[in-house]
Amino acid sequence: MRKENQSSVSEFLLLGLPILPEQQAMFFTLFLGMYLTTVLGNLLIILLIRLDSRLHTPMYFFLSHLAFTDVSFSSVTVPKMLMNMHAKYKSISYAGCISQTYFFIFCADLDSFLITSMAYDRYVAICHPLHYTIVMSQSICFMLVAGSWVIACACALLHTLLLAQLSFCADHTVPHFFCDLAALLKLSCSDTSLNQLVIFTAGLTAIMLPFLCIVVSYGHIGATILRVPSTKGICKALSTCGSHLSVVTLYYGTIIGLYFLPSSNNTNNKNLIASLMYTVVTPMLNPFIYSLR
Repeated sequence: MRKENQSSVSEFLLLGLPILPEQQAMFFTLFLGMYLTTVLGNLLIILLIRLDSRLHTPMYFFLSHLAFTDVSFSSVTVPKMLMNMHAKYKSISYAGCISQTYFFIFCADLDSFLITSMAYDRYVAICHPLHYTIVMSQSICFMLVAGSWVIACACALLHTLLLAQLSFCADHTVPHFFCDLAALLKLSCSDTSLNQLVIFTAGLTAIMLPFLCIVVSYGHIGATILRVPSTKGICKALSTCGSHLSVVTLYYGTIIGLYFLPSSNNTNNKNLIASLMYTVVTPMLNPFIYSLR
């Protein structure tokens, strides 16, 4: 197959979702409604947290950043997907593709770190309530959020810099609705072993380590609740942690379903569904989950 280096690749073709032509209008309306709900719901949460002094607590500080990340997460991919659903030529420029990959990885990693910070906040609130105001001080919360942003930015930058060094073959059709890193690596004519190694190591850093921290945090929370087995205590703990546990289940449940369950013949369809969960469904549900609380 003829090779072309990355400087001669001006654009990629996005195949998009496997939707029949007669169903395009219905799915366009559905995804547009979900995207608008995501944006309005999360922006409303940010506005309420800023206006209501009773919500100026560590948990809602983290939640405001999570809401902003969810808006960004959806905005990275959904508008382009909606545009391509009504376009005959579903293309994206090379620079746009690289940028989309960067921001997708950045938002995914940032989501993971923020959810972990919220789990730590719940751990301190339930297991060490007398020291909560000292441990979860304003400076500590700021450091946790700032660290989340810096590490997520570094991970995403590392992936995209390595991606930009690759050469791509003549076929530049991406079987996805956005520039997914794994799909782009399959199109490359270069050696991608370093990219795969970085994906593995960065994945452990940005996904698995935070997940283990969340599991440990809730293990301590569960042990604390069991030491005081009162109905009132259990109800209070569920009220405090229920919203966060729902978000953790949505986020990491998708990751486990995508990467750890046995693959089938429709692997690409599974990737598309998981990506829709990341970028459309989960960010839309988060405002409802926390507004119920």
